[in-house]
Amino acid sequence: MESQNPQTSENLDSNSTSLSRHNLVHKVKSNLVFRSKWAELNGAMGDLGTYIPIVLALTLAKDLNLGTTLIFTGVYNMLTGAIYGIPLPVQPMKSIAAVAISDGPDFNIPEIMAAGICTGAILLVLGATGFMQLVYKLIPLSVVRGIQLSQGLAFAMTAVKYIRKVQDFSKSKSKENRHWVGLDGLILAIVCACFIIVINGAGKERNERETSNVDDEERNMRSTRIKKTMANIPSAFIVFLLGVVLAFIRKPAVVKDIKFGPSSMEVVQFTSHAWKQGFIKGTIPQLPLSIMNSVIAVCKLSSDLFPGKEFSATSVSITVGLMNLVGCWFGAIPCCHGAGGLAGQYKFGGRSGGCVAILGGAELVLGLVLGTSLVRILDWFPVGILGVLLLFAGIELAMTCRDTNSKGECFVMLICTAVSLVGSSAAPGFVCGMVVHLLLKLRLHLFN
Repeated sequence: MESQNPQTSENLDSNSTSLSRHNLVHKVKSNLVFRSKWAELNGAMGDLGTYIPIVLALTLAKDLNLGTTLIFTGVYNMLTGAIYGIPLPVQPMKSIAAVAISDGPDFNIPEIMAAGICTGAILLVLGATGFMQLVYKLIPLSVVRGIQLSQGLAFAMTAVKYIRKVQDFSKSKSKENRHWVGLDGLILAIVCACFIIVINGAGKERNERETSNVDDEERNMRSTRIKKTMANIPSAFIVFLLGVVLAFIRKPAVVKDIKFGPSSMEVVQFTSHAWKQGFIKGTIPQLPLSIMNSVIAVCKLSSDLFPGKEFSATSVSITVGLMNLVGCWFGAIPCCHGAGGLAGQYKFGGRSGGCVAILGGAELVLGLVLGTSLVRILDWFPVGILGVLLLFAGIELAMTCRDTNSKGECFVMLICTAVSLVGSSAAPGFVCGMVVHLLLKLRLHLFN
């Protein structure tokens, strides 16, 4: 047998490497391509109703470095868009944030970051070992739908609270009823909600009715043109831009508080007490929510919304883990992906990775240019408008359960939803849903 020419082998390896690099570049470009510029820009606003209140609350209550957080979440969003090619958002870890806001002086930045690092490390191990993919395959769809429905309703109820009540984000509390008139009044929020409904409706219908009559066809063509025109109006972006303008009108002096340049970035100093408290008070309640909503529910929802863009629970778990194992050491807020944010960005027109890449680029620029001084502007942003954006994101997530057809699946889903809402956590709802699902399977086996 003749030995292979070393030079030929070297050329083959070089060509293979070049081809792989070309395929990778082509995939990234394909993932970031805009389906519609205005629609993707509009979709980027779909998760701000969740992102802004949590980040603002931690900045005001715990002195979170907003500039560092914006820089890291901006990079996360751009990488996420390039890797997955769908509007998969980067959200703050809600349970950790809730503990930090409600627990007083015993849970500060070192504890918050320790909780994020521990959660990220566990998710990375679960993903790298393949255990997360096994969990994804074993959990029935009815239980996942229950978690999605409870999370969507929780978002919607929080949104209504933002609209109806004046909020103190630094203490995570609602205060007196919001006034009807004013630059952050009920009427403003209602007008913004009506505007979005008129422009976006209830969402894109799956099937269009076919007509054979000529008059009906002409009417249908006119209706299609009107719908296309309406779809090009970035309703969520317009509403958000209105909120920014109103923030400056409400507090013109805020311009003097703006300082240009990035905030100083420092490595967080941890103590043994911070690691202990972070794991017990932060990681333990956050982990079930991250597994169910940030990994399992996200993968299920992505397969529903983007049939050709399915990705594994392993990859999502690993990316969430890596985000927190990097950013939390420098004081960036613990982050994850979220089914609610994906539903919200899809609702407002996000269809590609370019959607979250736009948002990530904006966050990165704001973090580098304005840094922590941006919090002065956000502090005067009309909370009622944030509530409107969050309301539609929550409703869109809750509507994913409409494909649950059998009575048994609905039964499991609603029990899971009810327990999750009452328990204020996905963990008890998940356990109850799994138990009920297994009992129904056992009953079917025994009596058939």
